Amino acid sequence: MNLPDPIKNFIHYFSKLPSIGPRQATRLSFYLINSGKSEIDGIKKSLEELEKMSVCEKCFFVFLPKNGSEKICEICASDKRDHGLIAVIEKETDLISLENTNKFNGVYFIIGNLQKNGTLGMEQKTRLSKLKNTIETELDGKANEIILAINPTTYGDFNAAVLAKELKSHAKKITRLGRGIPTGGEIEFADEETLGNAIERRI
Repeated sequence: MNLPDPIKNFIHYFSKLPSIGPRQATRLSFYLINSGKSEIDGIKKSLEELEKMSVCEKCFFVFLPKNGSEKICEICASDKRDHGLIAVIEKETDLISLENTNKFNGVYFIIGNLQKNGTLGMEQKTRLSKLKNTIETELDGKANEIILAINPTTYGDFNAAVLAKELKSHAKKITRLGRGIPTGGEIEFADEETLGNAIERRI
């Protein structure tokens, strides 16, 4: 069936989103049309608000600048955090999950989605260089501890070994999250108590 262009355009863009393919995007388009103009206007406004977000130059988490000139997020700027304790994570949702445990008072570093073959992509190499430079300039060359908070999957363990080798000379100690998270699980979906125990029992 030849759909109207507005629906085709919606499907084209929304099907690129994580976990949403063409079929789900098609369903969403009809849902929104049937929801009415006010619902569509609300979504349009929320999308426009996303343009105001920035990416932290130190940890690569997103944040909303208060005056438009900040370069780093509130966590990286806080003098109440232990900047010598760094949790290396893959994605933003992992940061949110760890932060919600209220068991971690260090800072974060988002390396980006890691490949399953243990090879660092260009983006990961660039970010890793940024982390090393931060450690060298702000921590006299060595962090007190770097926690490799990578998902405890087979490829996660492989990538953690690669990162540990890369960062060995930049940390006094490199640890992993404790196995409170089941093997094959993901940080993003772990409950706060389990994740909190994994932070406290890191190895």
